[in-house]
Amino acid sequence: MTLKTTKTIYWIGAILTSLWFGTSGICELTKNAIVWDITLQLGYPPYFIYVLGIAKLAGIVVLLIPDKFLRLKEWVFAGIFFDIIFAFSSKLVVIGPAATIDAIIAFTIVAVTYTMYRRIYTVSYLKLQDLSAQ
Repeated sequence: MTLKTTKTIYWIGAILTSLWFGTSGICELTKNAIVWDITLQLGYPPYFIYVLGIAKLAGIVVLLIPDKFLRLKEWVFAGIFFDIIFAFSSKLVVIGPAATIDAIIAFTIVAVTYTMYRRIYTVSYLKLQDLSAQ
């Protein structure tokens, strides 16, 4: 796979992830009935929903800045994975297996995006090391 293809897949995934989690973050901060009610049904307290919304919006800002904050992007990916895992687990236990489909789709998108991210920045890092060794 070429670096250009890898970057294209990464940016498509980053945009989809940002749309998904950005929409979710806005819904959490505006008390959208669907998101808010499900999250309360899962047993999470209201203050947690606001913090989650803020964290999601801050994370997507970092995610969408090209070639900057690479270490922070690792933390953003970790946070997104934790969010997905907790959503999956909570929905599985409280609502049932059918409610976990969105978490499975999100996990797949984010896993592919993160894999492409690692390929891009591992390749870029190795090229920089080769240049500095010369």
